[in-house]
Amino acid sequence: MSAAERARGAVAGWPAVSLAVFTAALGGNEFTPLLVMYRTASQMSAVVVDALLFLYVLGIVPALLVGGPLSDRLGRRALMLPSPVIAAAGSILLALGEHSVPLLAAGRVLSGVALGLAMAVGGTWIKELSDRAGDPPSAGARRAALSLTAGFGGGAGLAAVLAQWAPLPGQLSYLVNVALAVASLGLILRTPETRPRASDGRLRDAMRIPSAMKPRFWLLVAPVAPWVFGACAMAYAVIPAMMTEHTPGTAIAFAGLCCVAGLTAGFFIQTLGKRIDRPGSVRTLLVALGLVAVGMALAIVVVLHPSIALAVVTAIVLGCGYGMALISCLMEVQRLAGPDDLAGLTAVFYTLTYLGFASPAVMAWVVERFPSISYPEMFGAGIAMTALGAAVVSLANRTRAAGPQTVEPAEQTVDLERV
Repeated sequence: MSAAERARGAVAGWPAVSLAVFTAALGGNEFTPLLVMYRTASQMSAVVVDALLFLYVLGIVPALLVGGPLSDRLGRRALMLPSPVIAAAGSILLALGEHSVPLLAAGRVLSGVALGLAMAVGGTWIKELSDRAGDPPSAGARRAALSLTAGFGGGAGLAAVLAQWAPLPGQLSYLVNVALAVASLGLILRTPETRPRASDGRLRDAMRIPSAMKPRFWLLVAPVAPWVFGACAMAYAVIPAMMTEHTPGTAIAFAGLCCVAGLTAGFFIQTLGKRIDRPGSVRTLLVALGLVAVGMALAIVVVLHPSIALAVVTAIVLGCGYGMALISCLMEVQRLAGPDDLAGLTAVFYTLTYLGFASPAVMAWVVERFPSISYPEMFGAGIAMTALGAAVVSLANRTRAAGPQTVEPAEQTVDLERV
């Protein structure tokens, strides 16, 4: 391939895929700051709204577990092309379903499928297109990470601003996402393929993930993984809900602020995580659990002594916990995975992270079902769970019960393309 062809592939290729990844992340997180609107204007219960927040995990998980391995066999474009189409369909259903739980539920699931494909396939495609253009090895990872993070934060900020101050609060942000999806689809149709379709081997063999059976994954990564999006969900779903009465007239904007603040903090703290990480050490995993515990302790104070400023600080600390948990687990996953199942093990990890996304729905259900149990008590239980997780991680690493790392650290570089 000539230098001109490589340049053309990078300029016309990876930005197109980045837009598709950004669009999927945008569509996945626009719903979050609108939780307050659905609770008030649409008069849905907290349990129903928080369950809708979690529902898109039902789309993300299968897309993650199937999309990555299949793209290794069928090519990146074949698995990535459906993402903007599904994202647009999900946004249309969400726009139509402001007062309809079934439509909102269907829209959330479709948004999850689009995001799962973007995470599993889009990041890899961006990296390969960047490598093909002769860019530095880390360029693709940075571009993929920025695309997702910008989409998550941008979706929350855009939806909050439009719902708070623009017309059609339940529709406008979703329509913006539809327009972006159409644009990204047209661009990736012309994006070069980087993974030729494989013709040999059985499909079931491509779905096997040997690294997922290693004790080190389940004793070090698994105890931390659910707190990745567990911390996130508390930052931009639970905290704003608790402050609704104290933010009259601006509740939606406040929810968006908590979301953007938490995600921004999570993005920037990942740099610190990379600096303090050492192969064979679990310090970053323990720091992550500590940050989540501090965030939940602050949340207890917010419940007992409501303060807008403290609520934002709490969202920021929980966002730091999210970012540190994400980067520390990803680095451990890279050290554990073999060359043929990194995408698969990453997909398993992300599946565990999204278990934490159920925390707002679970907490709302507990409060409704058992009125004697309060949010401070549940946050206290969460702190105890982080302490237990820290004990498991520390003991497993200290006693070598988790087993050795199987891939030499020198051979690894932290790949943030799936962040």
